[in-house]
Amino acid sequence: MELLEELQWRGIVYQQTDEEGIKALLENEQVSLYCGVDPTADSMHIGHLLPFLTLRRFQNNGHRPIVLVGGATGLIGDPSGKKEERKLQTLEMVQHNVACIKKQLEKIFKFEGENGAKLVNNYDWAGSMDIVTFLRDFGKHIGVNYMLAKDTVASRLETGISFTEFTYTILQAMDFLHLYENHNCKMQIGGSDQWGNITTGLELIRKMKPEGEKAYGLTIPLVTKADGTKFGKTESGAIWLDPKKTSPYEFYQFWINTADADVVKYLKIFTFLTPATIEELENSVKEEPHLRKAQKALAEEMTRLIHGNEALEQAQKITAALFSGDVKSLTAAEIEQGFKDVPSFEQASGEEIGLVDLLVAAGISSSKRQAREDVQNGAVSINGEKVTDTAYVLSEKDKMEGEFTIIRRGKKKYHLVKYK
Repeated sequence: MELLEELQWRGIVYQQTDEEGIKALLENEQVSLYCGVDPTADSMHIGHLLPFLTLRRFQNNGHRPIVLVGGATGLIGDPSGKKEERKLQTLEMVQHNVACIKKQLEKIFKFEGENGAKLVNNYDWAGSMDIVTFLRDFGKHIGVNYMLAKDTVASRLETGISFTEFTYTILQAMDFLHLYENHNCKMQIGGSDQWGNITTGLELIRKMKPEGEKAYGLTIPLVTKADGTKFGKTESGAIWLDPKKTSPYEFYQFWINTADADVVKYLKIFTFLTPATIEELENSVKEEPHLRKAQKALAEEMTRLIHGNEALEQAQKITAALFSGDVKSLTAAEIEQGFKDVPSFEQASGEEIGLVDLLVAAGISSSKRQAREDVQNGAVSINGEKVTDTAYVLSEKDKMEGEFTIIRRGKKKYHLVKYK
């Protein structure tokens, strides 16, 4: 398949400013194209991934990606999709966020070779610009009526929009113009909410460059779930790319828990698996859904891409241990990942405690009578081993690496004892 044909098969193309023009451009030259992100936090989340993974597809097909981190636009705030004004961040906060996000982007793109990616920061050309230059050189070319017609502005007129956020689209247009002039960048891609900003950039290029010069824009659809709930959100919040915010195990679990109704779509848009492989996995979803081959492939591909092979193997090890109940092989670091959201209880490290007393103190059993019944019935295990002795006292041998004891009641109810 040609690149555009494959993107359409994967369901990645939402809008194009000139479909025939883009097709001809991609067929006839190595194209430089860009996608950007504003550093509103010190990590991206999986909602940011699709445009950048799409940009990587262009790189895999021989084109040159330009990856923009908005050190300047991040100080202003994009009104796209927002019902009210963003809280402004300090320059120090934005610069810290830029540094963190750059590290994450370096995992997605190849920066070496003939079509190695370029990483740029719009603070380098917009950060020191004075207001008179901004108004004369750029503001003069973008009409107020043109900006009021943009959905991102029109949707905020009733609730209010500051002049600061009103001018955001011009700043992003300046990015496109700068990259067009200095890096021969002829195309911008972004999420569907970026259509207005992309077309403003094209308008600025049209007005400021000689007649006949052309640039293009392509947007990607908003990712949705079949049940109507928001993609990338869980009960504990967003799924971050930073392993300190969302551990590789949690990241892996998010993908492996994808519903059958969504998994083929996610394989198409997020992974680099071939169409033939995805079609095989699609057949597996229909014919043997209990094996969850598609979900496993999705979780493996995404965790390997963002966190690497070692973190993937660790996530798979934790998953297998929790599924089988054989938790003795886990390290303290793996226990911290796998049991992050499990109810926990702190016990003084120098004090011995009877199992029945621990079950009550930790809230695992409702009373001593219930705790004795649970133990006698074989419903309680310590570090994966069943204990049926009601007089059992926990000792040093029950402390995994001297830090944790894992108590399980029933088949799936885990509790973590931490020693302080």
